[in-house]
Amino acid sequence: MPHHHLKASGRTCHWGFFDATLAPVLTIDSGDTVTIDTVTGAPEIHPKPGAGFSTPPEIAEVHANAQKTLPGHILTGPIAVAGARPGHVLEVRIKDVQLRQDWGYNIIRPLAGTLQDDFHDYRLMHIPLDLKAKVARLPWGKSLTLAPFFGVMGTAPPPAWGRVTSLIPRAFGGNLDNKELLPGATLFLPVFVDGGLFSCGDGHGAQGDGEVCVTAIETALQGTFEFVLRPDLTFVTPRAETPTHYITMAMDPDLDRCVEGALRDMIRLIGEKAGLSKEDAYTLCSLAADLRVTQTVNGSKGIHCMLAKQHV
Repeated sequence: MPHHHLKASGRTCHWGFFDATLAPVLTIDSGDTVTIDTVTGAPEIHPKPGAGFSTPPEIAEVHANAQKTLPGHILTGPIAVAGARPGHVLEVRIKDVQLRQDWGYNIIRPLAGTLQDDFHDYRLMHIPLDLKAKVARLPWGKSLTLAPFFGVMGTAPPPAWGRVTSLIPRAFGGNLDNKELLPGATLFLPVFVDGGLFSCGDGHGAQGDGEVCVTAIETALQGTFEFVLRPDLTFVTPRAETPTHYITMAMDPDLDRCVEGALRDMIRLIGEKAGLSKEDAYTLCSLAADLRVTQTVNGSKGIHCMLAKQHV
């Protein structure tokens, strides 16, 4: 099937928002693969010249020309998939994720993050990334193995929602910050507008479940995705799977509601895959499923429920 390369530029990036009225920068057919370049960080985030770090050459042009109306992430897209209609599901197969620069950053911001009242000073930390060894060199002398993934992957929101910030994950996906979405995983996103309109960004070099201090190791990534239109599926929130697990996800300001939403969707998934009754699926979740905190910093928090495929 055809392969496309979507580079980051002021024309192909939008900054801080998802919007159903955005015109696609690329239109593809179901089954096509796309390599997508992304960038990260506002100008004040970037290391000063002479600091010894490399940066994608297009970053200044993106800063100058990308459409920006809300605070949030620099996203590349949107990509339209021909034939996608509201009510369909877009299957996004994550084929590859590569680092595009040799540094990332982490921020502590007052009145943000999980412990909003505990840290009163702003801190920006630049973290060297060893691209050959695939490790981050932390300033206190330890190294952290890199596991890059995209924090933001989403379709366009329903048109009636208007322009919405990329900071808060919602039914269309967006700022999921799910570290399970590595190469080999597949993300299933509801389609709310013709074409689906997929965008991605918010590259992470490494992140724990939680992303508690506001950010992970934020960095620029290149991802390769295969897009498959699934008119046979109907989801109201994102799902995912890895080679070994099924994953359901829920987002809400209340973490208890997140637990309930992810669990209910896993019960539905088990019924679809194995034909079990709700009672049996509920029991299976109690015996074998894992509820994990995806993140607690994005306004709407996240829970993902994971169940090994061998149990279904």
